[in-house]
Amino acid sequence: MTPTHSDKAAARGEPGYVWRSGQERRLDMIRQWSDLGGRILDNGTGLGTYLEACGRANPDGLRIGLEIEFDRAREALARADGIVLGVGERLPFADNSFDLILSNEVLEHVADDRAAAAEMARVTRPGGRVVVFAPNRWYPVEQHGIYWRGAYHFGNKPLVNYLPNPLRNRLAPHVRAYTGRGLRAVFAGLPLRVLHHGRIFGGYDNIVRRSPRVGGAVRRLLYAAEDTPLAVLGLSHFLVLEKMD
Repeated sequence: MTPTHSDKAAARGEPGYVWRSGQERRLDMIRQWSDLGGRILDNGTGLGTYLEACGRANPDGLRIGLEIEFDRAREALARADGIVLGVGERLPFADNSFDLILSNEVLEHVADDRAAAAEMARVTRPGGRVVVFAPNRWYPVEQHGIYWRGAYHFGNKPLVNYLPNPLRNRLAPHVRAYTGRGLRAVFAGLPLRVLHHGRIFGGYDNIVRRSPRVGGAVRRLLYAAEDTPLAVLGLSHFLVLEKMD
């Protein structure tokens, strides 16, 4: 049976279809830790929107994407210097190949996140960076939908991630959500050191578009909360690691 769009959304998540302020903000965060001028791998590139943006920010970089879905890879090719079909647990690249690896809301979808982390460490050059955005377990909404009575229900589901693991994982077996300790444990023991680990809120661009004044105020308040204990409720982890010699 051919997978439906919903099947792919459940297994892989939705790729970034548009480029808005939330994505631009994440790119700015990445640029704090890299000049984007070296060899870049977008590990799970989707439609290649981040690779395209990296090229606009610094056209001197070599931008390669890895993607598991053929249709997405074909579309991404127009936005990158190269696209390779493959999976994160077996990267088809030599050791020490890249200056920067991006993993933007992808790690939660792979079959073996520990193997994927090890592969990112392997193909990063010494001194290179691995930048990870991944879902925060304590964000009040599970954004990847749930399975209920054998059927997948797409969309935002509140408080799912606050349930005990056995129940949470029955409802959302297709996607992980990480505590801070849990995410760092995925990379523990690898030749990587943590340079930065924080939690960030989303761009909420749809809300801002519908109600610019209210949405803008909410967004500013949430961004300010990232520097307070309320950051524990953020949408995503932002983790930057450096490959050790």
